[in-house]
Amino acid sequence: MMKFSLTDTDGDARRGQLIFPRGTIDTPAFMPVGTLGSVRAVAPDEVRQTGAQIILGNTFHLMLRPGTEVVSAHGTLHDFMGWPGPILTDSGGFQVWSLAQKRQISEQGVYFRSPVDGSSVFLGPEESMTVQKSLGSDVVMCFDECTSYPATRAQANASMQMSLRWAQRCAAVPLRAGQALFGIAQGGMYEDLRMESLTQLEKIGFAGYALGGLSVGEPKDDMLRILQAVGPTMPKDKPRYLMGVGKPEDLLAGVAAGIDMFDCVLPTRNARNGWLYTRRGIVRLKNAVNRSDTRPIEVDCPCAACARFSRAYLRHLYVTGELLGSRLCTLHNLVYFQRLMSDIRNAIARNQFATFARDFLTDFAGEGRDMA
Repeated sequence: MMKFSLTDTDGDARRGQLIFPRGTIDTPAFMPVGTLGSVRAVAPDEVRQTGAQIILGNTFHLMLRPGTEVVSAHGTLHDFMGWPGPILTDSGGFQVWSLAQKRQISEQGVYFRSPVDGSSVFLGPEESMTVQKSLGSDVVMCFDECTSYPATRAQANASMQMSLRWAQRCAAVPLRAGQALFGIAQGGMYEDLRMESLTQLEKIGFAGYALGGLSVGEPKDDMLRILQAVGPTMPKDKPRYLMGVGKPEDLLAGVAAGIDMFDCVLPTRNARNGWLYTRRGIVRLKNAVNRSDTRPIEVDCPCAACARFSRAYLRHLYVTGELLGSRLCTLHNLVYFQRLMSDIRNAIARNQFATFARDFLTDFAGEGRDMA
């Protein structure tokens, strides 16, 4: 059974622990994404060595390939992929949203065309819960409709209300002993709808609460407005999860709003594209300035890439398409994000989070320019 406790607060920023039978997660935490039962390009033990304590898998994709019967034959998703720690599974709602041209939504659920073979597939609240129960994930997410942007107030309200009805149906499905079900607050860019969604979810009662439907194309100011308005009002004694948001500056904004858990594909996706995070911004390997640079990506980084290899070598691997390049770059970015979260937790414990965030943003050049 999941247990959650807070150890330190600094303004709205929180430090705590999520305890599962499979392991303890220090929060705020960043979850690497292993959509298909694998964090791309790296082995589970390597992911663990980066400092990650929990990873994310995806109901939608694993349901289609390899199928729950294959996973169940091994025991749980943990056994199938060789990851001994906790796993959170997304409900599949976001992936259904991304298939806007191939789906048909009704009160019962969603019919969609499989991106694998084009067959017709149905996924609803009960089906999502059944798949996640079979996968044996430690954190199960409610099946919801991810509200598109832009959406009128009426559209956002109708979507939010249906997600609430689906949440009620999810809560009625028995799960495995120890699985924790999280509700997802929707409501688009309308603060009052977000608050109503959260209030109604609390009445149903969940082990944790998430903010969904952000980072779906809305302006950054709108995302931050919703985050800052809703985050601090989420139940204080339950874990708070901001779904799919992961730029370093957004992680800091989320922590400042009281968020405990994050996930995003950016570290691994950007690694495969030769974008490497450092404390002073992003190094783009393909740029000619790195062609003969003998320095590591970041001098004090303990990752396998920085410990042994130069920017020039990593650029060589990237431009020639060598698979080792993707592995090393992925390990670097995963280590970077875990070190960032550790620094955030330490700053909260020292009651210096605001100072840490200010100094970080001063040094971090973001994605706008390359760092020498």
